[in-house]
Amino acid sequence: MRSDEITFIEQTKSLINRRFFLGRAGIGLAALNGLIRAQEKALASGALKRKTDSGPGTAHFLPKAKRVIYLFQSGGPSQLDLYDPKPALRKRFGEEVPKSIYPDERKTTMSNAQSKFGTAPSVFKFNRCGKSGLELSELLPNISQMADDMCVIRSMHTQAINHDPAITLMQTGSQIPGRPSMGAWLSYVLGSETENLPTFVAMSSRGSGKGGQPIYDRLWGSGFLPSVHQGVKFRNQGSPVLDIYDPAGVDTNVRRTMLDYLGKLNELKFQSSGDAEIQTRIAQYELAGKMQASVPELLDFTQETESSMAMYGKDVRRQGSFAFNCLVARRLAERGVRFIQLFHQGWDQHVNLPNQIRRQCIDTDQPTAALIQDLKLRGMFEDTLIVWAGEFGRTVYSQGNLTQQSYGRDHHGNCFSVWLAGAGIRGGMSYGATDDYSVNVVENKLEPHDLNATILHQMGIDHTRLTYPFQGRDYRLTDVHGNVVRDILS
Repeated sequence: MRSDEITFIEQTKSLINRRFFLGRAGIGLAALNGLIRAQEKALASGALKRKTDSGPGTAHFLPKAKRVIYLFQSGGPSQLDLYDPKPALRKRFGEEVPKSIYPDERKTTMSNAQSKFGTAPSVFKFNRCGKSGLELSELLPNISQMADDMCVIRSMHTQAINHDPAITLMQTGSQIPGRPSMGAWLSYVLGSETENLPTFVAMSSRGSGKGGQPIYDRLWGSGFLPSVHQGVKFRNQGSPVLDIYDPAGVDTNVRRTMLDYLGKLNELKFQSSGDAEIQTRIAQYELAGKMQASVPELLDFTQETESSMAMYGKDVRRQGSFAFNCLVARRLAERGVRFIQLFHQGWDQHVNLPNQIRRQCIDTDQPTAALIQDLKLRGMFEDTLIVWAGEFGRTVYSQGNLTQQSYGRDHHGNCFSVWLAGAGIRGGMSYGATDDYSVNVVENKLEPHDLNATILHQMGIDHTRLTYPFQGRDYRLTDVHGNVVRDILS
């Protein structure tokens, strides 16, 4: 160590010690005990884990999945037009949906003042796809080629009827903001498989139509878990990660020296206060330094073959597109990132649904299928769990004017569709069923807690054992609910 470093550190120690003595002299033994408890809590919680252990954590049992790629379709995709075929509704076009099926008290304030609630059958055809004959919409020609790898769950149910509580429930297990997201829970229990990239990365994209519902940072937040476990957002325009590059006029060596000094100051502060978040700050600064090299390499597509690029579609080079994000997701998966989440906005289709959903599928169908195919080609499909989901579904009745070519659909939580693929999921099957109007679940009703319990299970985690003490009780992602859906597992 150079003499100037020694002098700097000794001066800083002296300053901190004087401040500590003057500030704490009257507190006594109670404060000391508090510091010890804070450090013990930090060690127990895993906030200090990355300081000494950059390897993976320990699962409860042998996992089928090493990683999750979660394709979240924000806004509420219409199950009637994508995954839940109801051909008999064509004969009921324009008929009032019976109140015995859809009572008035379950309609939202966005449509309950309508004078008519005409049945709106999908204008799109469904085809039997693959060897399994799984029925999928004509809007999904590329995903349909992956039918034998997919398990479509048609019997999801949620009590949330508005976007924000519904998406928060799907991501955190609670409609009330403040809980840790799924990726944060997995980071907390399993740790990191990579030293140069975050454990949990989130990305967002917008459809070619309207912007859609807002996406909040807390959806990949750590809640009451140590903040080292929160997701890192890759931005969809400009610099992918803020402050990842050296400022103008500051070279790498100067910045490295600054980070070294900053780390030493933070260590001294931690020794005096015992605040676990200081260790998080140290870890995040170190990760940011490593990401200066890893992120540019990650986003450099020059090593991708032309056939690989073409597979994802024409928008693959456009930062912020769903195609771009799908390719980045595959590259993140290759580099050891454990939880990768893509949020795609624009599925909130209250009016003119046929045109809007067609554009959404043009944006997402090919890249989604390409991601599955790419993982297969690289031998990663068998240990990558792919999840496709939104926060709820859409109504069978038309919101607004109904014509043979156009209709809108309001929010609907009583049934909606999601699908999973890879990592021990039985492919080529549908699970659960809805009534003739796609209004209520009539077979194998599932809640978001059941879906989350199943995702954790494939990652080797018993959801009932994944808990964290906070404000007097133990919390978990699935709260006090949830069952693993074993019928869809191979």
